[in-house]
Amino acid sequence: MRILMVSWEYPPKVIGGLARAVSDLAEALVEQGHEVSVVTSDHPESGQAEYVSGVRVYRVNQHYPSPLGFLDSVLYMNYHLIQRAVQIISAEKIDVIHAHDWLVAPAAKVLKHTFNLPLVATIHATEWGRSGGLHNDLQRHISDVEWWLTYEAYRVICCSEYMREELRRVFHLPDDKVSVIPNGVVVNKFRETHPDLDKFRSQWALPEERIVFFIGRHVYEKGVDVLLGAVPKVLAHQPNAKFIIAGTGPMHHELKHRAHQMGIAHKVLFAGFIDDVTRNSLYQLADAAVFPSRYEPFGIVALEAMAAGAPVVVSDVGGFREIVRHGETGLTFYAGQSNSLADNILTLLCDRQYAKMMRSLAYRELLERFDWSKIALQTVEEYNRALGKAPSPMKDTKDIYGRYHLTGDFPEERAELYESSNHGRR
Repeated sequence: MRILMVSWEYPPKVIGGLARAVSDLAEALVEQGHEVSVVTSDHPESGQAEYVSGVRVYRVNQHYPSPLGFLDSVLYMNYHLIQRAVQIISAEKIDVIHAHDWLVAPAAKVLKHTFNLPLVATIHATEWGRSGGLHNDLQRHISDVEWWLTYEAYRVICCSEYMREELRRVFHLPDDKVSVIPNGVVVNKFRETHPDLDKFRSQWALPEERIVFFIGRHVYEKGVDVLLGAVPKVLAHQPNAKFIIAGTGPMHHELKHRAHQMGIAHKVLFAGFIDDVTRNSLYQLADAAVFPSRYEPFGIVALEAMAAGAPVVVSDVGGFREIVRHGETGLTFYAGQSNSLADNILTLLCDRQYAKMMRSLAYRELLERFDWSKIALQTVEEYNRALGKAPSPMKDTKDIYGRYHLTGDFPEERAELYESSNHGRR
């Protein structure tokens, strides 16, 4: 199968978890014999066309007149994505388009209708969930575009049952259109560390200090402020704890200032952006990897920590609840509650054997449930459903097909739908 993926970020351009999820899926599909092309935004360290682990990656040149605002820049990017994708589709046969998130919705919609290709969309998160509702015109607009993408898609993929329920509630999507396929992790990518971990550790913490590690974007929904709120109680019981907070984001400087105001700056190291080897090394050295998110559609960071061998503490929200079983594969705390977070961090710091047991069980379950080769097979099933080569996961398909207005006699091979209703089946 020839697959064209459209994504606004792709490694080495990594803003959040989406980039790695798209690249891991693309590479897993290639390993199974499929041809995958990715059209994405540019990056200064990458060429405009290159092979990366068997995936053909095309990066669009984003030089354009200075945008008046964020939405203008998104539209300009989509113009370039469309231009590059048209060149690709015109030169070779493409079977299916796979769009990732709202930022590429305009391009996905145009390509679908121009070339009469089935469109599959993965919704990695929603604006409603990220913002705890829709509070201004920009948020409402983004949510509308997200809905538009799910409407245009033949099949919609989300990463957790939590997200499936959110899509039902926010966008009123029919059950038969949505499938849950989790993200995964490539374990080997988290095994490469600095050759001398003892020497490396000395650069980050004193020999007697116990490391509590966080990595992620410094935005409200990731809950870094909740972690800072837990620090005083942890230090009161474990004065040798050291908190390492990696990553950047809009709240970065505010969080550093708050740590100084709280008088805990000497025990909290803001590491900024770190490379993959440093990340892996800190995971392996960590006595606890902590993810205090207020909103987490899936929680890939928890899997990454497990793959690197770190015991985890996560908030009891979203996809985290489907990944981490409290007391078995990690610990969960009440979201937004610093006191609850502190109690769970202390549990790991005070009981190393318990932490080791959970770490081992988590790693075993990781290999069984979140392997990308299995996830790729599930994704191909969705492609086949979009192509009409596989049955819907729902039992009664007659009513499903009856919802769509055909311009030809169904089920002829080239039967088409009016554009206004071409959102579920050719």
